[in-house]
Amino acid sequence: MKFFLKTAPLLAGLLSFSVFADVAVIVNPSNNSELSKSDISKIFLGKSKTFSNGESVVAVNLKSNSATRDSFQKEVLGKSKSQVKAYWSKLIFTGKGKPLKEFNNDKEVIAFIASTPNAIGYVDSSQVDGSVKVVN
Repeated sequence: MKFFLKTAPLLAGLLSFSVFADVAVIVNPSNNSELSKSDISKIFLGKSKTFSNGESVVAVNLKSNSATRDSFQKEVLGKSKSQVKAYWSKLIFTGKGKPLKEFNNDKEVIAFIASTPNAIGYVDSSQVDGSVKVVN
C-alpha cells in the first residue's frame, strides 16, 4: 500500500504529461518568412499582424477543447487556457482585436494553411504532411 501511495503521484504526472501533444507550428510552403518563438507568440496574441516578409498574417486556432491548443498556449505563448481567454476577451471587448478563426481538427487546419499563402496555425506534429511547412 505504501508503494502505491508513493508511486501514484508519479504515475498521474506521467499520464497527464502524455495528454499534451507535440505541437508543430505550420505555414503555407510558399511562405519564406523567418519566425522565432517570440514572433509566433506575438502573432497569436494579436500583437503582430504581418510576417517578416511584410505579408499580412491570417492566424488560426484549433477549438478550445483541443489538447493540442492547450499545449500550444502553454509551450509557445507561455500562458494557461484561462489566461489566453482573458487576454483575448479584453482585446475583443476594447475593440483592439477580433477572435482568430477556429477549426475542429488538425486536418481542417492543414487544409486551410495549405490553401492560404499567408496563414499560420498549429497541429499535432504527428499529423503534418507535405502540403504545409513546419516553422518551429
